[in-house]
Amino acid sequence: MKPIVKNIVIFFVVVIVVGAALSLYNAAPISKPKTAGMETLISQINEEKVKAIEIQGDSLHITLSDDSKEVVRKEPTESFSEVVKNYNLDPVKVAKAHPEVKGDGAGAWAVAILPFVLPFLLLIALVYIMSRQIQGANSRAMMFGSSRARKLEADNKKNKITFKDVAGVKESKEELKEIVEFLKDHKKFTDLGAKIPKGVLLVGPPGTGKTLLAKAVAGEADVPFFHVSGSEFIEMFVGVGASRVRDLFARAKKSAPCIVFIDEIDAVGRQRGAGLGGSNDEREQTLNQILVELDGFEPNDNVIVIAATNRPDVLDPALLRPGRFDRRVYLDPPSINDRDEILQVHSQKKPLAADVSLRRIAERTPGFTGADLSNLLNEAAIWTARHDRKEITQDDILASIEKVMLGPERKSHIISDEEKKVTAYHEAGHALISHTLKKAGSVQKVSIISRGRAAGYTLNMPTEDKYFTRKNEFLADLAVMMGGYVTEEFIFGDVSTGAHNDLSKATDVARRMVTDYGMSALGPQTFGHDDDAVFLGRDMVARRNYSEKTAEQIDEQVHIFTTDAYKAAKEVITTHRAKLEEIVQLLLEKETIEQEEFARFFPA
Repeated sequence: MKPIVKNIVIFFVVVIVVGAALSLYNAAPISKPKTAGMETLISQINEEKVKAIEIQGDSLHITLSDDSKEVVRKEPTESFSEVVKNYNLDPVKVAKAHPEVKGDGAGAWAVAILPFVLPFLLLIALVYIMSRQIQGANSRAMMFGSSRARKLEADNKKNKITFKDVAGVKESKEELKEIVEFLKDHKKFTDLGAKIPKGVLLVGPPGTGKTLLAKAVAGEADVPFFHVSGSEFIEMFVGVGASRVRDLFARAKKSAPCIVFIDEIDAVGRQRGAGLGGSNDEREQTLNQILVELDGFEPNDNVIVIAATNRPDVLDPALLRPGRFDRRVYLDPPSINDRDEILQVHSQKKPLAADVSLRRIAERTPGFTGADLSNLLNEAAIWTARHDRKEITQDDILASIEKVMLGPERKSHIISDEEKKVTAYHEAGHALISHTLKKAGSVQKVSIISRGRAAGYTLNMPTEDKYFTRKNEFLADLAVMMGGYVTEEFIFGDVSTGAHNDLSKATDVARRMVTDYGMSALGPQTFGHDDDAVFLGRDMVARRNYSEKTAEQIDEQVHIFTTDAYKAAKEVITTHRAKLEEIVQLLLEKETIEQEEFARFFPA
C-alpha cells in the first residue's frame, strides 16, 4: 500500500474512533437526574430535605436526603445568594443544605468544543502528513543519484580487521603492504617520483578472501573504508549509475586518504559494446564514469580503489590499463599449510576436543577455500550442539567434511540387500584401483552409506598439494573412475546406473586431455575455446576452430583414453580379486572403512 493511501486510511480510522468515543461520552446514562423548578427547591430547603447543593454556572445540582438527584436552572445573571435573599430563605436552613460553588469542569468544555474543533485538527494533521510525504518523495528523488556506499571509519575498533586476521595468502598480503605504506606515508614514495597504483584488482575464486583482504588493508592503514557492490550502481534509469559513481568519489575525496572497495566489479565493468541496448545503455555510462574517476582530468592520488572479481576475462580492457586497475593480486585456493592456518583462525572461538588435529583436517580438504573451511567448522559446531555435547571432536569435523562435499546422510534411504551388495563392490573397486595405482591419490575413506544423491562414496585425496597434473596421473584417475563400472561388470556380469556420474567425469577428463592439454595422438594442439562460458556480444554462438574430420579424430582419441582406462581397471580387479572380496566383506559388515582400517589390507 502506498504511503499516501495508507495515511488517508489511518486518518479515517482515527475519525471514526474519535466519533465513536464522543458518542459514547455523550450517550445518556441509564438514570438521568430529573429537572425541578425553583419553587420546588425553595420548599425542599424549607422542609430541610436537601442534603447538598452544587452550584455550577446557571445549574444547581441538588442531592436530596434520600440521595436522589435533581437539577434546577436559575437565571444566569442571578447568583445563588441573590436567590436566597429574593425568596427570604432562612440562612440556617440554607446552611444545612451545604451549598458549594464548583466550576464547569474540563469535561463539559471538552464535550462542548471537541465536536467542532476535532475535525479541524484532524484535517490539519492530514494535510501536514501528506505534505511531509510529498517532501520525502522529493527528497528521495533528489537522493536517487546518491551513492549507497557504506563507510567504515578508521576508529571503528569493533569491525576493524588487520592482516593478522587473514590467514594464508602471504604473497597477496605482501603486494598490498605497499598500498598500506603509501596511505600511511605517501611522501616516502612521492619524494622518489613514484606513483602508487590507483587501482588494485583482487582476482580469485569465490570464497578465497578478497573482501576480507580489502578490509584488512583499510584496517592496517587506519583510514576510512567505503564498500559498495558493483550491482548497486545499476538502475533502470539512464544516468543514475554514473551519478552514484560521481557521488561516491566525491565522498571519498572529502575523506582522503581512504580506500574505496567495489565488490563484484564485473557487474558494471564488462566489456563495452557487448549489450543488446546499443552503446549508450546505463551500464556503459556507469563504466565510463568509473574510468574517468580512476584516471581522468581531476587527480585523486589519496583515494585508492580496490575491486574484486572472479571473472577478470570479461572486464573491459580500458579498466585494466596502466593508470587504472594496473595491479592485479591473485588469490588462489589455499595450500595445505594455508588451510591449517585458516582452520586455526576459525577455530579460535570454538571448543575443540583434545583429539582434534587441524593438520589432518587440512590434509583431507584439498580445494577448500577459506569460506569453505569456515563453513566446515560451523557445520561441525552445529552437529556437536545437536548431540548435546560441549566439545567438537575430530569425528564431528570429519563427518562435516563429508556433509559439505556430498550432503547429509540419508538414513531413511533403505536399499535392498542386493543393491547394498552392488554398492559395496562398486566402491571397493574404486578404492582398490586407487590404492594399486599410486598416482591416483590416497584412499581416506570408503562408505556405502548414502549421502546426497550418492548411494556410496570413496574419498580419494592427493597426498600433497598439486598445481600441475601429468598425463600418467590423468590416466590413473580415469582408471579409478572406471573402477566401479568394471567391478560391477566383472562380478555380476551386468552394470547399473550407479556408474553414470563416474562415466560422465571420465569422459570429460578424457576430452580435456585431447582438446585442452595436447596429451593425445593429435599432438600439441588445443581445440575450441579455453573459456566455455559464452559472453554475450563476443561469442553469440559457440564456434569451433577445427573441422568435422578433426572432430571425429577427437572422438576417437577420447574413446581410446576411456577404453585404455577400462582395460587398466579390469586388470587390477582381476589380479587382486581376493583383496576386493575382503574389502567388500568388511564394508557389508561395518558400512564404513576409515583410512587406517583400509591400510591394513595392504601391509608394507
